[in-house]
Amino acid sequence: MIKKIDHINIVVSNLEETKNFFLNFGFIVQREGTLTGEWIDTLSRMKDVKGIFAALNLPGTETNLELLQFLNPVGSTDPKINSLNQVGYRHVAFAVEDIEKVVADLGSKGIKFFSGIQEYKESNKKLCYFEGPEGIILELAEYS
Repeated sequence: MIKKIDHINIVVSNLEETKNFFLNFGFIVQREGTLTGEWIDTLSRMKDVKGIFAALNLPGTETNLELLQFLNPVGSTDPKINSLNQVGYRHVAFAVEDIEKVVADLGSKGIKFFSGIQEYKESNKKLCYFEGPEGIILELAEYS
């Protein structure tokens, strides 16, 4: 039986930059390390894998992100990763209490939003999208 989502893994090309972005967003580092050896080769179906990772947690929640940079084999980027209709991973959404304040705070840090805050009345939800490093699409959502 599945108990919960344990973590969300995001493969990045610049671990430090992406980690710092999420640290500024309020996450904390749980652990960091290197992934290498036969076990990761077998698990990933790749040869001579070497990666570095940072496991992050949003304090007071069960929200865990795992950022992973492959040093070998180096992956490629998808130029359509930040296209909202791209099949596959789409975005990570964060519930917030005061979306206007959070948007203003993030905007003062230079974060650019796709649009202003939108209202989805059917779900009593205010939301907006923005792009993090590596083309990662993120959402803020406030439910009333």
